[in-house]
Amino acid sequence: MKIDVLTLFPAMFAGPLDESIIKRARTGGLLDVKIHNLRDWARDRHRTVDDRPFGGGPGMLLKPEPLFEAIEDLRRKSTRVILLSPAGRKFNQQIARELAREKDLLLVTGHYEGFDERVREKLADDELSIGDYVLTNGALPAMVVIDAVARLLPGVLGDDESSHDESFSAGLLEYPQYTRPAEFRGMKVPEVLVSGNHAEIKKWRAEQATKRTRKRRPDLFEPRVFYSDGTDTGPSK
Repeated sequence: MKIDVLTLFPAMFAGPLDESIIKRARTGGLLDVKIHNLRDWARDRHRTVDDRPFGGGPGMLLKPEPLFEAIEDLRRKSTRVILLSPAGRKFNQQIARELAREKDLLLVTGHYEGFDERVREKLADDELSIGDYVLTNGALPAMVVIDAVARLLPGVLGDDESSHDESFSAGLLEYPQYTRPAEFRGMKVPEVLVSGNHAEIKKWRAEQATKRTRKRRPDLFEPRVFYSDGTDTGPSK
């Protein structure tokens, strides 16, 4: 997968993209990420990319000229252009899976009071927000999207099954997990997990995932009917 990022703060990406899973994906040729400075497409000697909004109001707005030129230069036939801004649809695991099937992404990060509306109307294929709060600029949301999408690419995690068991992948929060020692400061691992009975373990995990989701994220909870082997029917009607 190829991901281009258009930003005013390219230095912010140096650390997160050069560590851990993202670094392995890049060095292994599974992910190609390029960071571009929007000011490189500004035509005046001050490399101006913003101006005051028509009609007045606080703050500055990103100008259409450098954005149009940059996006048109970077976009390929297969590129999906995505704006990162508080006005976008809320990013989640389902959207991450959707983006992981794309060949090319161009993430355009907002700043100041956002984008000239003509950029949205003529150039954007999608607009995403990572939550209902305001950040200084769109660099951090772009990093979140890259991380969430990259781990879903085939071969990135090594064991592709691990991404299917994580929180939100199945529509529920992940079940509780434990490791050695089996008892620590009087706290014992649930007996079912050390029983060796895989059918009972699967059932327990499904039940715990449902219970945790109901308690912590009722907005995500969908009632499910579980069989004795731990499988379920999907959302109950």
